[in-house]
Amino acid sequence: MPELHIYHWLGFAGLVVVLLVLDLCVFHRHDHVPTLKESARWTVFWVSLALIFNGVIWWWAGHEVGSVWLTGYLVEEALSMDNMFVFVVIFRFFAVPMMYQYRVLFWGILGAIVMRLTFILAGVELIHRFDWIMPLFGVFLLYTAFKLMGHGDSEVHPENNLLLRVARRVLRVTHGSHEQYGHAFFKRENARLCITPLFLVLLVIESTDVVFAVDSVPAVIGVIGGSSTRLGPSWVAFIAFTSNVFAILGLRALYFLLAGMVDVFRYLHYGLAGVLGFVGLKMVAEYVVPLGIDRGWFAQEWFPWYDHAGHGHLVPIWASLGTIGLLLAVSMLVSFLAARHDQHDEPTEL
Repeated sequence: MPELHIYHWLGFAGLVVVLLVLDLCVFHRHDHVPTLKESARWTVFWVSLALIFNGVIWWWAGHEVGSVWLTGYLVEEALSMDNMFVFVVIFRFFAVPMMYQYRVLFWGILGAIVMRLTFILAGVELIHRFDWIMPLFGVFLLYTAFKLMGHGDSEVHPENNLLLRVARRVLRVTHGSHEQYGHAFFKRENARLCITPLFLVLLVIESTDVVFAVDSVPAVIGVIGGSSTRLGPSWVAFIAFTSNVFAILGLRALYFLLAGMVDVFRYLHYGLAGVLGFVGLKMVAEYVVPLGIDRGWFAQEWFPWYDHAGHGHLVPIWASLGTIGLLLAVSMLVSFLAARHDQHDEPTEL
């Protein structure tokens, strides 16, 4: 397995910077409402770019690393869809015109990338130093899955956001509307520099992403965690971060493609709860089983597929990828069928 160096991180960071600069300064320099066709093209572009990067990883580091990366990307992409529905609620609450939402999501992505990098590096280092952190992450994911099963995005209340309340109390806010200030975050009013209502929306988006990171980072580390001792902490962090970033980069296009179809994905949160629950159980089991074998609680013969000496996966990568894909596919299929059934049951106007 090739060794990771700082220039690999810098090279990836340079790629992300170039993509973001082109996105903001060339392809989306003018505010407009993205069409469905345009959003579909950009969604295909970002997914294709992620798969090309996955192919490079597969060719460079081998099939195991490539499979782990693809599984992590699938988990993050699915969780990004759930995040997208929360953003719909936030933008509706603040009545942000569609043409300015892209700009808010762009700057929100910059903050999200920094937060994900911080969370991932901290999480991987904690697990590397204290391996008992892994099952605690797993228990947390099980708790998150239980909450997600009982509550959908209807439970989101942007007006209760702590950062929003503090900003309104401490900072000067302009009195105009979104249409008056456009995509500007700062304006002068009576010779004083003030923040616009759109900046308040950005604060809510950024603070909400902290909550998302708390869920998604343990999830992607949990997918990779079974091979953490084989790959090493540097590879675990690199896979987790790069898969996170590609999912985040494609979020904006996916948002405008599916924002009007929130009701269609009514059961997606059950699939996501299943994914988080599966990863949580996997994290707990991959800590408990090796410990149990070492201490004689379990016999090695009970887990013939598990390479205990090589610290392999208790749940093979192909099984994790298939299980996650199946849970998401079933929840989306049931959602589509339910939405189609509702359309047929709607009374026709005479």
